Amino acid sequence: MSRWIAVLALLLPGAAPAQEDPLAWPAARNTARPWAYWWWLGSAVDAENLTRELQRYAAAGYGGVHVIPIYGARGAEDRFIPYLSPRWFEMLGHAVAEARRLGMDVDMTTGTGWCFGGPNVPEAHAGMKFEAKTLDVPPRGKLEAKFDRPSLLALVASGGGGTCVDLLDRVGPAGTVDWSPPDGGAWKVTAVSGRRSGPRVKRAAPGGEGWMINPFFGEAVRNYLARFTDAFSGYGGPKPRAMYHDSYEYYGGETSPDFFAEFEKRRGYRLQERLPDFLGKGRDDVAARLKGDYRETVSDLLVERFLPAWAGWSRERGFLTRNQAHGSPGNLLDLYAAADIPETEMFRNDREILVAKFASSAAHVAGRTLVSSETGTWLAEHFTETLGDLKRLVDEFFVSGVNHVFYHGTCYSPDEAGWPGWLFYASTEMNPRNSIWRDALALNTYIARCQSVLQAGRPDNDLLVYWPIHDLWHKADGMAEQLSVHHRGWFDQQSVGRAARHLWGRGFTFDYVSDRQLAGAAAKEGRIAVPGGACRAVVVPACERVPVETFRKILALAEGGGTAVFQDRLPGDVPGLGRLEERRGELKGLRETVRLEDAVPGKLRRAKLGAGSVLVGDLEAALAQAGVAREPLVDHPGALFVRRAADSGRHYFVANHGEQALDRWVPLSTDAESAALMDPATGRTGMAALGKGEGGGVRVYLQLSPGESVIIRTFRDRRPGAPAWPCVERSGDPVEVGGPWRVKFLEGGPELPPPFETGNLASWTALGGEEAKRFAGAALYSASFDAPSAGGRFLLDLGRVCQSARVRLNGRDLGTLFAPPFRVRVEGLKPAGNLLEVEVTNVSANRIRDLDLRKVPWKIFHDINFVNVDYKPFDASAWPLRDSGLLGPVTLQPVALRVPQ
Repeated sequence: MSRWIAVLALLLPGAAPAQEDPLAWPAARNTARPWAYWWWLGSAVDAENLTRELQRYAAAGYGGVHVIPIYGARGAEDRFIPYLSPRWFEMLGHAVAEARRLGMDVDMTTGTGWCFGGPNVPEAHAGMKFEAKTLDVPPRGKLEAKFDRPSLLALVASGGGGTCVDLLDRVGPAGTVDWSPPDGGAWKVTAVSGRRSGPRVKRAAPGGEGWMINPFFGEAVRNYLARFTDAFSGYGGPKPRAMYHDSYEYYGGETSPDFFAEFEKRRGYRLQERLPDFLGKGRDDVAARLKGDYRETVSDLLVERFLPAWAGWSRERGFLTRNQAHGSPGNLLDLYAAADIPETEMFRNDREILVAKFASSAAHVAGRTLVSSETGTWLAEHFTETLGDLKRLVDEFFVSGVNHVFYHGTCYSPDEAGWPGWLFYASTEMNPRNSIWRDALALNTYIARCQSVLQAGRPDNDLLVYWPIHDLWHKADGMAEQLSVHHRGWFDQQSVGRAARHLWGRGFTFDYVSDRQLAGAAAKEGRIAVPGGACRAVVVPACERVPVETFRKILALAEGGGTAVFQDRLPGDVPGLGRLEERRGELKGLRETVRLEDAVPGKLRRAKLGAGSVLVGDLEAALAQAGVAREPLVDHPGALFVRRAADSGRHYFVANHGEQALDRWVPLSTDAESAALMDPATGRTGMAALGKGEGGGVRVYLQLSPGESVIIRTFRDRRPGAPAWPCVERSGDPVEVGGPWRVKFLEGGPELPPPFETGNLASWTALGGEEAKRFAGAALYSASFDAPSAGGRFLLDLGRVCQSARVRLNGRDLGTLFAPPFRVRVEGLKPAGNLLEVEVTNVSANRIRDLDLRKVPWKIFHDINFVNVDYKPFDASAWPLRDSGLLGPVTLQPVALRVPQ
């Protein structure tokens, strides 16, 4: 009866909604669980092995896979399935159906390998670079040269006084031009051709070989997609969730057959008439302006032609889209935002959170829900990566705004392939054959808990940081500029990088915004609204050039009640060459409407503009004036965070990547009546100790050892009755669990070493004989001990673990520890005869070393075969043995629990 009374109360007018449980983790949908790139070597798949692989992925906590057909394995050629053939679609349909049966889903690349291309791409649709030559025509002479008309993009004669004559339409069928200088003087003729530079599809699968498309050429894109229209028209099976496009680095082109016409349409003048300047022989500023207009046009073609054609094709057929914009020569923010799920990546130890934020910023501004990441590409050398390494990388993605992790990755491998199975050359081998897979569920559960929170609510960043990309584009040398996540001069050496680094280091929350995205912004109730939410202010890093339209928009946002912050100064010039003096005059007139007065002498000037204001000068002084607060928790070295808003309050993900423990009251820039702490590694939750902050907001007591992370959920109301999150303080000296230790090998290979016993913990490679030196897998360490005389609660510290551990005490499961610190809280010890059991799993390095020492032929792949992190042939035979097992020391640290006051 009480159940129905509760339901009726919810339906009555004015009834308060039921409070959410502050300590409950949100439901982890399949998008919250980690996904993985799933390479199909030669598409040599079969239904039985597909099902078996997917079952293993589901059991390990995967939420989905991303099918990418690539080159095959030697010896399996008779099993290759041509891409997009009826048999290939049969296998795709089986994989999608099985994945969904198991609670997962499937994405696929619109092609094979990378990037887009294949057998239906003619050479005329492949990438193209400029090739120019200049010919002298003497006085009263005649143009004698012959030209290849199909490849000719521009042919212009230049005479005295800047006179130009377009000769392109005068080229005859034989490639000759019947033309002489009209004034009898000396002229120069510049010929610009399109040299085919497009590479072929990299790592293509059978049936996917061919030229990569020219992404600047609309006809090439439409023709490429026609192949998929035909292929899917005959497919009646379950369709993948999303289509995918990889990063742009490999296209490598500069122009297209219709580039000059597209340039004129967008920039308002004919580039053909400025070829000497454009090709680098004119004045530096003129050449830089021409190159800036060229680079903007290249970006426009990607943003307005390529991505909309692919995304539109996908959406018409019910697919979402995932896109990696980095590596392109276009505006990354606009390109990321064109997809439903923007995707970023980091590479080995060459990682930059602030560059990864470009993908999440595009999603936040555009109102996209998910931001994905290619996770684990060359994280370390093959078979040496640990779950702890992955956890640290994933944390960095989380604070960059990612909430949909894709491991890079796993290969389909039939069971009959044996160990180590079929492999991909550039990945962290997150597959069931790698020994670290045994404890992967613990990491995957951690990710699922984090992402269940990070996918809830909405972005909660205070600032929009304008990207003054025209300053980057304004330079006379070079052509298309690829904006890579690996080579980041385009960011680090520009004002946007310097401003972002300062804001990030001081704890200000922000998203980047492009000219196009700002054009769609509006002032609303004192904030700046974009489709994805509203921010406190727009920040313009110190820059020289800004389009008149963008500057006008920023002033309009201020006039409507928003705040515009210009670092150091107002921009003084416009980019590009077309209508240059007219646009300069417009900018000058707009600047004159901003009447600045001192706000903070020597640091900040302010102009009232309509209902809002313009602030010019020091960033922090401006943000203080605008009332934008920072998050002081970053004052702890190595503390990282990301913040999201919910109807009930705010969510913080916090990671300690510093070298010192965080054990103190931490101020938060938020008002709250209560807060919960949630440990995504263990699932443990409790209500936080909460106090008032000195300068406003609240403070929360945090304890985070290096490498640990926590989620803070703040609430605007009190949540009584929920258990408190106690803090742990040492209450005595640690006591070592000294053994003797009994060691029994449980599973792995190539065979199980014999058990042994030891009084001193060390690597099993030193204690377990020859078999242990080549073993990859798990071993059980067990020891009996008496409870220390003092204390009822302890921290069990395993010391050094190589590389993950499942812990049991007196038969009770204490969890899986997969990253430092390898500690767990214990209580209820027996006075004597306590049994500690630790199942330790190592990495596969020693086993792969053994294969290479014995010259076992396991590197059996076509194309690049198998290489190391330096792209050299892989050979582990000279590797030193990797420490494995429980190295300790194992100690019990007496502790007391308290609630901070």
